[in-house]
Amino acid sequence: MTLLYLGALLVSLAGMIVLDLRLKLFFAVAPVRAAIVMAVGIAFFLVWDLAGIGAGVFFRGNPELLTGVQLAPELPLEELFFLALLSYTTMNLYGWSRRRLRRGGWSSRRLRRRGWSSRRLRRAGWSRRRLRRRVETTEPRP
Repeated sequence: MTLLYLGALLVSLAGMIVLDLRLKLFFAVAPVRAAIVMAVGIAFFLVWDLAGIGAGVFFRGNPELLTGVQLAPELPLEELFFLALLSYTTMNLYGWSRRRLRRGGWSSRRLRRRGWSSRRLRRAGWSRRRLRRRVETTEPRP
């Protein structure tokens, strides 16, 4: 019985918390909404795990790295922390990319080359005037 894997998960979660607070990505922006999203995400993946365990697809990992505490048959305690890390990482990435798109971190011209339509850019927070101004400043007129 060792705490190696659980310790690694806790260190990773601490890193996600630091990134979140420093860059104001998820919990720092709207703590109540973030808590709801995290709870729903963890619950969804727990149900998924239990369905996989019931179907015989998922099994408990290496017992030498786990604490030995089981929440259910074949569901170790560490799985709960892993699902929290998975949800937190996803929401931090979402918050970062959404902010990056809204602040114009990527040019609209480059996004259009990658298949983004003007309509999709507007839905992501780009206004028509901003799109026009971006195109005018990045493309020289003949």
